[in-house]
Amino acid sequence: MLMTRERRPAIRTLRGWATHVLHEAGAICECEEHGWARDRADPHARHRAVALARQDPPDGVSADQAVAEINDVLDSIGDTCPECLTRAFEACD
Repeated sequence: MLMTRERRPAIRTLRGWATHVLHEAGAICECEEHGWARDRADPHARHRAVALARQDPPDGVSADQAVAEINDVLDSIGDTCPECLTRAFEACD
C-alpha cells in the first residue's frame, strides 16, 4: 500500500514568507556575488508586496500581521550588500 506523508510547508517562518513575497513582487533582489538581500527601492513593487500580503496571508496569520511583517523585513534590508560595501572600504585603505 502506498503511504503518503503530509508535506511540510516550504516556508516555515513568517519572516521567510515575507522575504519570499518581497522577492516575488520584485521589491528585493539578491547580491549576485554574496547572496545578501537588497532593497530595490521600487515603490510599485513594495505596493504589490503589501497587496499580496493583504490578499493572501499565510494560514493562521491576519492580513494586518502579514503586512506588518512585510514592512519589518523591508526595514531590515538595505539597498547595498554589506560584503560589497566592506570590500569598497577596504579598497580605499
